[in-house]
Amino acid sequence: MGIVDDLLILETRLKELITSYEQYFIGLEKREPLKLLDEVEKLIRRYATTPIANTMYKHRYNNLVARLNSYRQHWNRILREIEEGRYSRDRFRARLHEEERDTRTNLTTTPLHHSSQQEQEIERLFTELQEAARSCNLINAMSREQLAATLNRQRPILTQKLGSSEIRFKVVVENGKPKIKAGLQRKSREE
Repeated sequence: MGIVDDLLILETRLKELITSYEQYFIGLEKREPLKLLDEVEKLIRRYATTPIANTMYKHRYNNLVARLNSYRQHWNRILREIEEGRYSRDRFRARLHEEERDTRTNLTTTPLHHSSQQEQEIERLFTELQEAARSCNLINAMSREQLAATLNRQRPILTQKLGSSEIRFKVVVENGKPKIKAGLQRKSREE
């Protein structure tokens, strides 16, 4: 094979390698395409020490080598982010799993009287939110289910942030708009 054939093979293998790495990073491929990378590097090493007489082929070869090097830097950066746990796709998946685990544990560990207290609190907040919206001449667009979902989503975050599960929500009006604020529940003197 001559340089013309090798350059065609190198170009197609490089395109396959780029596609394989992209599939690996989005999770379609389970393993990094190291075999294909070795094959491409072997093709590049073949002409690294051999002088190429034709300027057009030399330019094409140098472009392919530069392209591989820039992609390799990009891939190494992403691989390093994956190892350090900073890759956005992995963080997104981890957050989803964590939220799913939190909702499962909340469902299994929440006693019945506690859930009825939450329902009462949601009902109270919904009523206060509607009254505050009416007083501001606004239409309350949040349904009871949306309010419950928002509070259930925020409760674990606030528990972790405030360091206590004794959270109390209240409706306040700021800048002409009703808002829900959270704070620690005050203990009564009887307790």
